[in-house]
Amino acid sequence: MSSPMTGNRVGHPAPDIRIRRAVDADARALTRMVRGSGAYEGHYASVVAGLTVGRDYIAAQRVHVAVDADGARLGFYGLLADIAELDLLFVADRAQGLGIGRLLIGHMTAEARRHGLDSVRVVSHPPAEGFYRAMGAERTGTVAPNPPAVAWPRPELRFRIPATP
Repeated sequence: MSSPMTGNRVGHPAPDIRIRRAVDADARALTRMVRGSGAYEGHYASVVAGLTVGRDYIAAQRVHVAVDADGARLGFYGLLADIAELDLLFVADRAQGLGIGRLLIGHMTAEARRHGLDSVRVVSHPPAEGFYRAMGAERTGTVAPNPPAVAWPRPELRFRIPATP
């Protein structure tokens, strides 16, 4: 099966997709990607309604963006290296199923290793737990609801980061 975006089989991104450090100019597009995510429709919408991926966040955290050959943003992640937590990971709805999430997780684990981390915590959006587990994360518990922003329990997972790839 081919993807019009990459020309490769679904789940296998084209070699012209690269991951780069986010810059100030990405802030609006990344915020739109979060707020427009189909994964957060319905009762999950309140979680992202006011979320902003701002310039301060981009400057302070390890935020990386997957882009295609034309520079279109396909996904991103935010790693809080100081507390060893994957804070955000989003793939644009139009790029779902193309392997962008897998690329971002691979990049995140390499980035975590560069920072000397031996594991990275993820408090997952409940529907994303299967993705994280498929990428190698292990379920370690459940985070209690935090109303009014988050009214449901969330899976807590952990990626083990080996010292060598």
